[in-house]
Amino acid sequence: MSDAPRQRTTFLGLLPLPERNAVAEALRTETIGGLVLLAAAVVALVWANTPWSGVYEQIRDFHFGIPALGLDLSVGHWTADGLLAVFFLVAGIELKRELVVGELRTPATAALPVIAAVCGMIVPAALYATVATSGGGSLNGWAVPMATDIAFALAVLAVLSTHLPSALRAFLLTLAVVDDLGAILIIAVFFTSDLNFLALGGAFAGLLVFYVLQRMRVRGWWWYAPLGVAVWALMYNGGVHATVAGVAMGLILRTTRDKGEEASPAERASHLLHPVSAGVAVPLFALFAAGVGVSGAALGEVFTRPEPLGVVLGLVVGKTLGIFAGTYLAARFTRARLNPDLAWADVLALAVLAGIGFTVALLIGELAFPDPAQAEHIKAAVLVGSLIAAGLASLLIRRRNGIYRRLYEEETRDDDADGIPDIYQRAGSGPEDAGTVR
Repeated sequence: MSDAPRQRTTFLGLLPLPERNAVAEALRTETIGGLVLLAAAVVALVWANTPWSGVYEQIRDFHFGIPALGLDLSVGHWTADGLLAVFFLVAGIELKRELVVGELRTPATAALPVIAAVCGMIVPAALYATVATSGGGSLNGWAVPMATDIAFALAVLAVLSTHLPSALRAFLLTLAVVDDLGAILIIAVFFTSDLNFLALGGAFAGLLVFYVLQRMRVRGWWWYAPLGVAVWALMYNGGVHATVAGVAMGLILRTTRDKGEEASPAERASHLLHPVSAGVAVPLFALFAAGVGVSGAALGEVFTRPEPLGVVLGLVVGKTLGIFAGTYLAARFTRARLNPDLAWADVLALAVLAGIGFTVALLIGELAFPDPAQAEHIKAAVLVGSLIAAGLASLLIRRRNGIYRRLYEEETRDDDADGIPDIYQRAGSGPEDAGTVR
């Protein structure tokens, strides 16, 4: 029996080339969508605080649909329950990809980011509960500060014109994917009401048909689009938040390629829907969810009322403490060695950046506080907390941007112009050098 010590793995090391390319493609769309999201949020805030705020509210609250099918919704609800289903469908596809071929495919690679993400959800929720309880407030919003908005975070990075190495971006993406999974489970379990088991049975039957079509290798959007809409409508009428239907279909889509297949169904669907999600669905949701009245009194209540204060502290303090402590302890437990080109200050900057919670946080805020007056305070808290987290993260990232730029240039240099970065062609480069544990 060998007494040799177990080899230490590298955390935030160089990604394998296929994984690096997949991450780059996913984040490119998210970054563009994040800038559109940022613009939509600014428009909503400005519009809601002008003399034309009444027009904004009239549009947001305008109802249309098919009442006979239980789908007579306001514009705001159509964006939250309908368009966000596309966002969660893409999230489901990304989660499936991570589970099958990405960071989460093996326990060794999944342990560190999953532990970090789970800690980054538990600590904000606990901090919110502590603040709300001590101030005599409601515990309903415990889940609001748990979710990271990857698009908004990437928009901040784009505005900063920073060049994070791909390993840091991949770690941030994995945190967001696990966050989304947690949000999905919370929405499905805690925000259901008046269950209609007949409609739910129809939704599950539709998902079964969806699964069978995938197993039979049936192709053609004309099969899946009507079926997807039917599953979504049945899930909505069943009392479960309709976005859960999107996640379920994303998880069912086949991620692996058959022999001779250029792209899997999940890849084709993601390529088609990701721009729609990032550039249309999420910004429109933000346009009708982020329009809150901002005044001195309203901002004062964010820091004096227990519920919004709990949200702000959960996003800014809870996320940072949870992710950083979870990452550090997991690295020690798994004997992972931090990439020598990076420092724990870089992990801290990512932990602060993960405190930007927007899309899912606003959605959960609306579900947790049905009273519009209460929801307004929670939305304001999400915006304030996200802005504080973005500002602090910007300061931390800018301090290290010279190092990031050097690492980014090293991993993207391609002097022989063969389409493969030179760092992957150096003598001795192998799986260990590429960083099998990030």
